[in-house]
Amino acid sequence: MPPEEAGHPAGPVDTATSATVPAVDARRRALAWWLIATVIVADQVTKLLVQRHIPLFDSITIIPGLLDLVHIHNAGVAFGFLNDVAHPLRSALTMMLALAALAAIAYYARQVHPEERLARAGLSLVMGGAAGNLIDRVRLGHVIDFIDVYRGHWHFWAFNVADAAISCGAVLIFAELFLTRRHASHPR
Repeated sequence: MPPEEAGHPAGPVDTATSATVPAVDARRRALAWWLIATVIVADQVTKLLVQRHIPLFDSITIIPGLLDLVHIHNAGVAFGFLNDVAHPLRSALTMMLALAALAAIAYYARQVHPEERLARAGLSLVMGGAAGNLIDRVRLGHVIDFIDVYRGHWHFWAFNVADAAISCGAVLIFAELFLTRRHASHPR
């Protein structure tokens, strides 16, 4: 009986390759966790610096007519949604929304294949940003926003490092979905 019919490969077994696959997966997971942790630390450190050095509702001009550092509190969700709602359960609602978003992101991350590098990096950025803002919600009851981009009287919503990571991560995820041929939504 030929070796392949007996359950043995016809040629030599490359044990180096089979041993490196789990090592590569472990490195990719470690890189994803490192990226998540880096976003959380950068977000929390910058927010702490803003709290310590910029009084609430004050600003410091960085690039006149374009960029200021401000210190504001966002008790709502993305883009200030629910920020003006005065309800006793607003904080609990925004925390539950953030937790649900994190759970959905984690679930989606499990569906992404290891070779989908852009999506994995994007999901790591999104998870780090979502976790950074959730830490603020749990610790303070609101999120600290401090980057104010504007032109004339037009101001973009103030944001923070976590928000920037979430936006950049979303761009990477969409790039993986639309610019590459294979992704999690297409079975192999």
